[in-house]
Amino acid sequence: MKRSDSSEREKKRKRQKLLQELGGQRIPFLSPADSGFQQLWESSYPGLVLRRADGLPPDLHGRVQAALCSLRGRGCLLRDLVRVRGRDVFTSVSRALLGLPGYTYRYLNTRLFTIPWHSEEVEERKEGEQEDKSQGEALEEVENKDKACCDQELRAACKALWELNHFFCKDVYRIEEASDHEQGPKEAEAGGGSPQAQCSKGSPVTAQFNVTLLNYMDPTTMDQLKEEPYYGMGKMAVGWHHDENLVSFSSVAVYNYSCQDDKVEGGSSEDAGRAPWRLGLKVAWDINTPGLAVPLQTGDCYYLRDDLNRTHQHCVLAGEAARFSSTHRVAECSSGTLEYIRRRCEEALENMSTNPDTGARNLHSLSPSALQLSEEIHNEVEFEWLRQYWFQGRRYSRFCSWWNKPMEELEESWREMESMTQLTLAVAEDDSCEEQRRKEVAEALLPALTERQQHRLTWKERRTQGLRRGAARH
Repeated sequence: MKRSDSSEREKKRKRQKLLQELGGQRIPFLSPADSGFQQLWESSYPGLVLRRADGLPPDLHGRVQAALCSLRGRGCLLRDLVRVRGRDVFTSVSRALLGLPGYTYRYLNTRLFTIPWHSEEVEERKEGEQEDKSQGEALEEVENKDKACCDQELRAACKALWELNHFFCKDVYRIEEASDHEQGPKEAEAGGGSPQAQCSKGSPVTAQFNVTLLNYMDPTTMDQLKEEPYYGMGKMAVGWHHDENLVSFSSVAVYNYSCQDDKVEGGSSEDAGRAPWRLGLKVAWDINTPGLAVPLQTGDCYYLRDDLNRTHQHCVLAGEAARFSSTHRVAECSSGTLEYIRRRCEEALENMSTNPDTGARNLHSLSPSALQLSEEIHNEVEFEWLRQYWFQGRRYSRFCSWWNKPMEELEESWREMESMTQLTLAVAEDDSCEEQRRKEVAEALLPALTERQQHRLTWKERRTQGLRRGAARH
């Protein structure tokens, strides 16, 4: 889901209205020590499931925590320059995206490009997605290419996160099956049987987690943590929000790892003696239902199930130790995969042919619909993929080269589309062409070219601001 300026204005209006209704008062919230906490959880937050650390295999904890520390030690977790209310700001959280090869995740007008899972079992993870033959062949191709795109240490770290992803898929499946038969307590029991690797049988979505967004937060280095404004819950590392760009009704699974600053490179650590990180939950834009604040210890996991992400908002309340999280999602990727944008390029370029003898290029059709389609795809390739990648995505190429070749191919397709635009403009400017035809061609081109110019100015400004802000940080 793309965040528009109008939706941002609507959110701001709702925030202001909520604060006015409160009139300086606080909405109550409950923590585990408070009477009525479990009843509130079950009545108003039934989509939240908490799995304590002892519900996961100990050896999985070790591999995942070592992987998170390794990725941070390698410099793979980076702050994103995102666009909020027309301004570019650096996130206070350092991030990296892991997932299926060729997948992306879009948030706050920024597209992240996956570092592949690097698992021999990725093919198995694609079952149930009902991909067509061309996508299956493409997956086999990218898996072969994937094997040489990074070093062994990075591959091992990524595979550990895939193993966690695989566990989450099985565990959420088990919980979904159990919820079909009875409404039990929302703190998951240990164990889990051996269900198929499918996320949410019995709910509207059966897709699997296809990406994980890794986060690293150190409260001692995060500037000006804001106070939670509605409940007085304390300092927020991440403000109230819905997760974006997800398949409707899909679950979100989160792994929490709090660590001592001096042990962040070394794997496991103890939280004793330090204020824990907490998950804050509230009913969206509601002042009558108390909020929920759930403490999280190292290795704890939680799931946001069903429509909880749509009807509720959540925040992350800062603890005292540094913290990693791995947030596993079913990203809405109908227009967010490499194979998707490749197909779009092919669709646009079908309207142009090249004479093999002379090299001359010609357009097959000058119909307004054909021209509008090719120019629409032209803009999509440039602004949703190439500029997004060159703005920030290529930072990861020093760790993993997987995207290098695909982006070169997209650039070549973009150059071909630039040629198509020039051919179309030549028709519009040709005095020997019928006037009505020239008018139709010009009218078909104008909206896309106007949009292109506006976006290029915006991206020029973003690049300038990014360079300026980056210099200021150093």
